[in-house]
Amino acid sequence: MNFKKAAIISNYISKDYAEKIFKLLMAYQDISASEAASRLDMHIRTVQEFLDTMSTYNIIDKKEVSERKRPYFRYSIKKKKIEIIIDLDKEFTKSSDHKSEYKIREIRNSGAKFSVARNGEYFSTLTIWMGDSRVGKERKINLTIPQGRFLYYLPFPDTDPLSIDEIIQKADNNDMHKSEILDIINELLELKIIEKVEG
Repeated sequence: MNFKKAAIISNYISKDYAEKIFKLLMAYQDISASEAASRLDMHIRTVQEFLDTMSTYNIIDKKEVSERKRPYFRYSIKKKKIEIIIDLDKEFTKSSDHKSEYKIREIRNSGAKFSVARNGEYFSTLTIWMGDSRVGKERKINLTIPQGRFLYYLPFPDTDPLSIDEIIQKADNNDMHKSEILDIINELLELKIIEKVEG
């Protein structure tokens, strides 16, 4: 199950009325939204939204019927066991064989301030001023040691750019920390603190 789907299902299941609706569905062969709403003394739109969402994710069965009037829907339990399993490795882990087809370096006048750790061997924090001088705000990012080592060897604006792997090697970082290094690179690219140089 992907993260977005799991989040939506979890959000609805966490509603204070969710247990009541499921309990009702377990007691009835099938039920309409209006019947459920009147039985639970709830607004029909709230019940309808819940039932339709659970139907979208295949937890509740939704069937159109007509009984001498315009068609409407009746709902019944489809799954009596709801499992929410998120494979975080599949969702968020990028391949460790990241191809560094581009090189990076700091952008001139980026407005970023790198603070050196007490031992002077890596950066501990990165401070960025965002916005204009009057209404801007300061953002501070606490760096992990591998991130701090990596950024310590980030090429200056006036120097030749280096590939990600070259900087990792200079910083004597372990490949097991590559994902967190890539994370801070992506953040700093968005914040326009560093730039990509193709080739």
